[in-house]
Amino acid sequence: MSTPLLAGLAVAAAAYAGRYGILAWQAFKARPPTARMRKFYEGGFQPTMTKREAAQILGVRESTPADKIKEAHRRVMVANHPDAGGSHYLASKINEAKDVMLGKSKGSGSAF
Repeated sequence: MSTPLLAGLAVAAAAYAGRYGILAWQAFKARPPTARMRKFYEGGFQPTMTKREAAQILGVRESTPADKIKEAHRRVMVANHPDAGGSHYLASKINEAKDVMLGKSKGSGSAF
């Protein structure tokens, strides 16, 4: 006699759980988007590096002082150095970005 009662309670509990899950999912989808994660730049490199692109590569603003640019260059280069398994192409672009930001070159393009 108690088996049908327990089965009915289990079905009712599953129905309520499903209803709660659907309502929670709808509330989750309806909320306004917020910046939870950092969005990365999706494009490739430009033929001639601009100061804006160089700042994006180094992760700094275009108006950053020289000492902060050097710190950012070191941080990015340590993560992408060819001796540590990084790419030679990316290392050349990182060096080019530092030169552009410090005004040592006009973004003439990398060696690759």
